[in-house]
Amino acid sequence: MPTNAARQFLDFEKPIKDLIDEIERLRNSGEQKKIDYSNQIALLEEQILERRRELTKSLTSWQKVQLSRHPDRPYTLKYIEKMTTNFVELYGDRNVKDDKAMVGGFAQLEGQTCMFIGQQKGINTKTRQLRNFGMANPEGYRKALRLMRLAEKFNKPIITLIDTPGAFPGLEAEERGQGEAIARNIYEMIRLKVPVIVVIIGEGASGGALGIGVGDRICMMENSWYTVISPENCSTILWRSWAQKEIAAEQLKLTADYMKRFGLVDDIVPEPAGGAHWDYTEAATILKHHLVKVLSEISDISPEERINNRIEKFGKMGFWEEESEEVDSQL
Repeated sequence: MPTNAARQFLDFEKPIKDLIDEIERLRNSGEQKKIDYSNQIALLEEQILERRRELTKSLTSWQKVQLSRHPDRPYTLKYIEKMTTNFVELYGDRNVKDDKAMVGGFAQLEGQTCMFIGQQKGINTKTRQLRNFGMANPEGYRKALRLMRLAEKFNKPIITLIDTPGAFPGLEAEERGQGEAIARNIYEMIRLKVPVIVVIIGEGASGGALGIGVGDRICMMENSWYTVISPENCSTILWRSWAQKEIAAEQLKLTADYMKRFGLVDDIVPEPAGGAHWDYTEAATILKHHLVKVLSEISDISPEERINNRIEKFGKMGFWEEESEEVDSQL
């Protein structure tokens, strides 16, 4: 977790930044003048926590999108580090290469061996380039499928952690079959015989998310989003500019509360006050308890029933209207 000096703040987090700056000023002054400011600092820390709670209650859709992209937010490997033990990362799709934007491997969650798979963003400029900003190529999705089949072979549950602005849209990715790789994953994930839990921990955009997004239970972190297109790209299509991204975010209904209301996700996982970037350990602990609970609920289902439940679950998603026979005959 970043120190206060290294923290980055979004514009609507400025009141919290001002309080943290005041604490740093008091600490420096206390060291220089040998004065005890501990009472004042404790009071300011309580105010920070209260501001974080207030912030969480009043976020707009666009602000939640910003929080999901917060540079200090924990990514897949951080959650795995904080939630599990004995993580063994596995590499490569056995065909082209190892895609650094997609990570995965076996780890123990409360003593139970699970396969963890997820997109990984970088924490600085160098690693962002290495991880391709969390945008996987076809070999990333084929690597994920290889690991899923490996988990199925050894009868181990699968947990996927989604955090991507989308699958990589480059020419090379299309030439190597980006669309086919994602479609194949969706098809194969429906048919997996082992429990599959999907968690959107940050950005859940388009096919990039769906490529590892089919499971028995779909969960969303409180300040994540899940939709077919980013607000910026939606704004570009509709208004020829990114300027309307806030309106687009509101109209896309992409936040966790809307997704649950629409029946597209099953659970919303709370985050620490102000967002997961404030406390990695607390965020991971909350998610860990939720995963353990869900695993206990879905582990005893037979493979046949599990597959049928998935088909029914995803088959009934969406809203539509059927024209009456009378209208059809008129046409």
